Amino acid sequence: MDFKQNIIKTMKRESEAIENLICNFKEEYNEVAEIIFNCRGKVIFLGVGKSGHIGKKLAASFASLGIPSFFVHATESVHGDLGMIEERDILILISNSGNTSEVVNVIPYVRKIGSKTIAFTGNKDSILAKECDYKLIYDKPIEADGNNLAPTSSTTVALVIGDAIACAVSEAKNFTKDDFHKFHPGGSLGKSLENKGM
Repeated sequence: MDFKQNIIKTMKRESEAIENLICNFKEEYNEVAEIIFNCRGKVIFLGVGKSGHIGKKLAASFASLGIPSFFVHATESVHGDLGMIEERDILILISNSGNTSEVVNVIPYVRKIGSKTIAFTGNKDSILAKECDYKLIYDKPIEADGNNLAPTSSTTVALVIGDAIACAVSEAKNFTKDDFHKFHPGGSLGKSLENKGM
């Protein structure tokens, strides 16, 4: 069986979703980057399912780029993990639909803590977009699978936006190779920086 055409089709759909992000740049991205740049606490990602996996990856990337960050699972948050969140923190709530109950149900409790909230969604009319303080809204793309159902293009878009903001904020903070090596001393990458006298 030859999978080539379907593999290429998937790659093209995800590539087109990224290209659409660039062509339809949202000023809200710049606003959110500014808020994160000025954050005196931590940037906390919250999600469930595939969006949760993206949140975990973004939290790891933010942290390695000098922006204190971690991930909280939406379900676990209301079973004690809200205790990890402080007033000075920023909470980024991820949901493609913007109506995922496990995610939106957290908002009232975070308000009591006093943290700022950022909606990260593909639905500008969603509960998440309406209830959060700030918004990271992307145009919901066509998913790359044959049924337009599996989180593929949408998770790629979320990942790209998050990575782009992390890199922009890190650069604005003058984060250097020395700084990166402090947080990433292990593995081949850490070894390569060590060998260069970083």
